[in-house]
Amino acid sequence: MCYVFTVHALEALADPTRREIVALLAGGERSAGEVADRFPVSRPAISRHLRVLREAGLVSARTDGRHRFYALDPRPLRELDNWLEPYRDLWASRLDALDTEIARGRRARTNGANP
Repeated sequence: MCYVFTVHALEALADPTRREIVALLAGGERSAGEVADRFPVSRPAISRHLRVLREAGLVSARTDGRHRFYALDPRPLRELDNWLEPYRDLWASRLDALDTEIARGRRARTNGANP
């Protein structure tokens, strides 16, 4: 599997505003104006964010008259999910170990002992 698109998607998602745009578009297609109205930055800034997301393949755009509509394209997110799959067991085991240690600390505090 080629992870070129995965890298571009990761780069695009590094920005918190772009992550918020992706979350917004996960709820359905929106016009550029609707997207811009949700953020306290200029419309040209949102336009640049949308362009980065489009170039990374995370959103698609269509034009209807004078309006441009954007929709989430989940394919790059699926690629990221597939790429992350081998690491899930690593994190799951570490999080399980952390959960065990937290539980031990709670029991020790409840019993009046030092953790």
